[in-house]
Amino acid sequence: MIARLRPIWKDALPMLFALGDGRTPLPAKLLAGAALAYAVLPLDFLPDVTPVLGLADDVLIVPTLLALAARALPAPVLQDARWRSGKVQQRLPWLIPAVIGAALLGLTLLGWGVWKLAQG
Repeated sequence: MIARLRPIWKDALPMLFALGDGRTPLPAKLLAGAALAYAVLPLDFLPDVTPVLGLADDVLIVPTLLALAARALPAPVLQDARWRSGKVQQRLPWLIPAVIGAALLGLTLLGWGVWKLAQG
């Protein structure tokens, strides 16, 4: 099942890039926005606290909406978005440690600031 979903999930990052493109039609924007909202908002068909089924609806609904949105895109917009996505994925091995390092630095500075405030 995961192998079948992998090609659908590959359209997630390109869809984010396509949303910012002026050539993207409104139906594709609405479908991608619905996928993003469904993934982020706490409202679900099955609550996430329900064992297995709570996350299964997210795993099925979000990729389906993304696939439908990708089909609604003109070919040049999808190609440009996939190209931009590929460039980001090439940098991903370097990007993840940089984001983690920045987060750790931020937490350290925040902790230091709280400690200084607590001291007086």
